[in-house]
Parts: sequence; structure tokens; C-alpha cells
Amino acid sequence: MKVAQVAPLHESVPPRTYGGTERIVHYLTEALVREGHEVTLYASGDSQTSARLRPGVAEALRFSTTCRDPLAVHVLQLARVAREAADYDIIHFHTDFLHYPLWRQVSVPQLTTLHGRLNLPDLRPLYEEFSDIQVVSISDSQREPLRDVARWAGTVYNGIPADSYTFRREPGSYLAFLGRISPEKGPEAAIEIAIRTGIPLKMAAKIDAFDQDYFDTRIRPHLTHPLVEYVGEVDEHGKNEFLGGALALVFPIDWPEPFGLAMIEAMACGTPVIAYPEGAVPEVMSDGVSGFVVASVDEAVSAIGRLDQIDRAGCRAYFEQHFTAERMLHGYLELYRQLAHPA
Repeated sequence: MKVAQVAPLHESVPPRTYGGTERIVHYLTEALVREGHEVTLYASGDSQTSARLRPGVAEALRFSTTCRDPLAVHVLQLARVAREAADYDIIHFHTDFLHYPLWRQVSVPQLTTLHGRLNLPDLRPLYEEFSDIQVVSISDSQREPLRDVARWAGTVYNGIPADSYTFRREPGSYLAFLGRISPEKGPEAAIEIAIRTGIPLKMAAKIDAFDQDYFDTRIRPHLTHPLVEYVGEVDEHGKNEFLGGALALVFPIDWPEPFGLAMIEAMACGTPVIAYPEGAVPEVMSDGVSGFVVASVDEAVSAIGRLDQIDRAGCRAYFEQHFTAERMLHGYLELYRQLAHPA
């Protein structure tokens, strides 16, 4: 099958450090190539891939010193995809909704994975208009705000290569916080949990420009506490070491999480997760197997006292059963076949 994968240009594929969407695009692209498919990746020029690379910009926009208009380069990227569309059996977009008006003029089957939150009020009229565009959710929970208006082709859970993360049979000595420093990700709750349990907290997280003030005013003052350490962003190798060396990942989110990639990365190391039951968490987690689903700081503190009940090998096995890149690959291949050869 000839497949095009269209990635955002903000981060390279795979990203240097933070970048969940681009990392999933990388895992899927490489899995398709290994399966023998002919794959073209539309992404930034500093991407690393076994597929044929069609660069939209020389380097990822996050690190670019020359690109000043991200919308312009994304429009140019999509125009190139449209010009070359006849070369493919299916085109898989990961670029949100920017291509929708253009794709009504193209007959090649397309699929769009929605990687972000969908409970924003402006999205409902958008999907009422573009109810003919086939979209995929990364959890059933994610699609809830648009369940009755978008044209859902299916749900495919994110997956990661099993051999990218090393199973650690013995628990580590600290709590891990991984992701972004922003209010909805719950870093303040993570700090409170660590201080109340007396267990060190290491925070490996990205700080976006619009979250800098939040970090400076609400998080930085806690970094003087001997239990709290901010280690910055980590790459994939660093993430393996960071999560594998942890006692548990704390995931006290306060938003409708579409999936929560950090949870399955921790599970792949055998590291249990302490997570709040928002968004996709109840779908991704298996309470008592992959960790504990809790509703408050008090419950999180109590759950940490029961971590010896979690079998780390069982946590890893749960990941292998549900969230590998191979499972994700076969979920998408089934959708590709349905779209390329409709009944």
C-alpha cells in the first residue's frame, strides 16, 4: 500500500524532546515501513525516517530562526500533498483540521487522526460543516464532545515500540512528573503529593512560552524544597531512564486528556501510574494493575502507600497487551483497507 503520513511542522519526526503527536507519527511511519508498505512522510527537513521524506521546512518550527509564519508553511505543505495526492492509496493527516476545505477537492481516500482536546466550543460548528471528513479518535473519551457530529472512522489507541522502553523489575526511589508545566497537567498537585509522602519528585517537563509566567510564579518557588527537582525536557533515551528509575509516575491532570502518552511509557518500564480519572485515563489505565486511579491528593498519597501491591511485571504485560506500536499499526491498517476498498 502507498501511504502518505502528514505531520505538523512544529517538531521534527521524531521530536528531539517533547512532542507527542510527532512521536506517534514516527512510530506509525516506521512500523508501516517495516511491514513493507511504501511510505512518504511530509514533515520538517530535520526529521529522521526510514520512509521517503518530503520536507515542508528545513527545520522544525520550534527551533527555527528563519520561519516567522507557521500558518503559511503549513498551507504550503498541504498544497504539496494535494499536488502529489494521486501517488498514494491513502493519505493520513495529523495536522488537525487545516486541510479540510482543500480535501473536498481531492478524491484520494484520507484519514485524519485528532490528537488534541475536542471540547472547545468553536469545534462543533466546524465539524457540523465538515461532517464528510473521516476522523479517528485516540480514545473513546476524546470524541465525546463531537460524538454526534463528526464522521468517526474508529478509535485507535496510541502505541509505542515495546523495545524502546526497558522493563525494570525493581522499583525506583522517586516520583516522576512528565509532560508540560501547565495548570491542566497538575504539577502543583504532584509537588504536594511528593511533599506529603516525603518521597522526592523529579519533574521532566517542557515549558511553553505562554506557561512561563505560571512556572515562574507557581512552580519555581517550590524548587527550593529539597524533595522537588526540575530536570527540564528529556529525549527518548532520557525518558526511558527517567521513567524506569521511578517509583511511580504521578499524573494528576485537571483536563479532558485525549490519551496520555506518558502513562503507557511508564507502564512499558513496569513503572505504575497514579492518575486522576479525567479524559481517557479510565480507558488507558487498569486500576490495580497498571497503578491506581485516584480522585484527589489525599487518595494519591494513600495509593502511593499501596504501590507494593502493584506487580511491575504485570504492569509491563498490560502495556504489551494493549499499547504497543504493532497494535496501533494494525488498527490503522484496518481503517486504511476499509477506506481504500469500501464495501
